[in-house]
Amino acid sequence: QAQLVESGGGLVQAGGSLRLSCAASGRTFSMYGMGWFRQAPGKEREFVAAISWNAITYYADSVKGRFTISRDNAKNTVYLQMNSLKPEDAAVYYCAADRSPYYSGTYYGRKFDYWGQGTQVTVSS
Repeated sequence: QAQLVESGGGLVQAGGSLRLSCAASGRTFSMYGMGWFRQAPGKEREFVAAISWNAITYYADSVKGRFTISRDNAKNTVYLQMNSLKPEDAAVYYCAADRSPYYSGTYYGRKFDYWGQGTQVTVSS
């Protein structure tokens, strides 16, 4: 079972940048895909980005070209670099981990099984 701990959230002005980190433990990190989701007040949780075990990346259209997901297997950590932030990016951001090792299908619509506690991102206009 995976344990996930996010960090790096905070307050940033529109147009600014933040980098979120998610430290994973409890299993062999390099074998599993990872994802980032977000939930704004009054809205459903939505997919932001994912990265497969072999570093194939997936992005929601709303963040494509502004956000970058990456992973460092030596540090058991997945990152979300967020640039050109907009007020509509404000949300609680959650890290998620796939259950299946070496999954090679698409991560669009993929269900994740392990979740972090979330980190707040606030974007001022």
